Amino acid sequence: MAGKGIAATRAAAPAALPAPHPSIGVEAGTQFVETPQVRAIAQRALGYLRAGYPVHFSGPAGTGKTTLALHVAALRGRPVALMHGDDEFGSSDLVGGDFGYKKSRVVDNFIHSVVKTEENMSTLWADNRLTVACRNGDTLVYDEFTRSRAEANNALLSVLEERILSIPKRRPHGDGFIEVHPEFRAILTSNPEEYAGVHRTQDALNDRLITIQVDHFDRETEVRITETKSGIPLGEAELIVDIVRELRTLGLTKQGPSLRACIMIARVTVQEKAHARAGDSVFGDVCRDVLGSLSAKVVRDGNGTRTTVDDVVARNSKRLRAESKSRPAPVVGRGVAEEATP
Repeated sequence: MAGKGIAATRAAAPAALPAPHPSIGVEAGTQFVETPQVRAIAQRALGYLRAGYPVHFSGPAGTGKTTLALHVAALRGRPVALMHGDDEFGSSDLVGGDFGYKKSRVVDNFIHSVVKTEENMSTLWADNRLTVACRNGDTLVYDEFTRSRAEANNALLSVLEERILSIPKRRPHGDGFIEVHPEFRAILTSNPEEYAGVHRTQDALNDRLITIQVDHFDRETEVRITETKSGIPLGEAELIVDIVRELRTLGLTKQGPSLRACIMIARVTVQEKAHARAGDSVFGDVCRDVLGSLSAKVVRDGNGTRTTVDDVVARNSKRLRAESKSRPAPVVGRGVAEEATP
């Protein structure tokens, strides 16, 4: 209210602030495949986190590092703060910054012939994901953190070692630092440094991390993941995985096709109601398209013959057919399935 003898205060509406960054709850989905290999890696990582150390999953693209990081975070049972590395990141994208302002104006008309005006403007601070996670004790999952420039990740150094987050720009709003919650943990993922768009990590940060190398999974794990993610029959999933694994061993590219290629081929094959086998035109086209970067290349063996994607598909199809014929056929007796003796 305003009136004679009463100071009238009018505050300007603050500028729009960034949307808050609430933590998320994660849990293993029904399609998460946990084989002995996956379980062993997850338990190792969980042990390091319980001891208070940050975990770093490093490896080629398509090896399931992000899924594995989220799975380990779910096992902790704490809320998760998820970030993705970006070349445009600065320190404010991790800890927060001044986003917007607040302006107030006071008009004093106590003496009707005298008007006194006072204006004040202040910035508004907004915390970002790292600050929120440190304060609440969340699990920070920093995916592809090496895609951010090294200087953007400097805030992690004191967080992971001294358990203090230094925020010099926040001094007008507080002490300029916060103590990290005892339950705060960090899980980071990255691709090798030779990948395009990846920055070299500072040695000080590497020294604070326990790095677990995540390579391509074993055949059993890749088959089960392909089958679960696509709904394709087991035998066809085995054929697709064998094709991709053979192309990987041929060394057509430095890293070779990943598990992601298996899932792509399987999903499209199921969607188009085709079958993974030699002679199926749809399946052949899908393999050539998904593995297109490899089908244009050849490998010459000692005899000078040429090996292409089509050759690998035909060879693995023939081998699986031969193996299936050599297996004992099940027989049924008295309502119980039994294996026929050879």
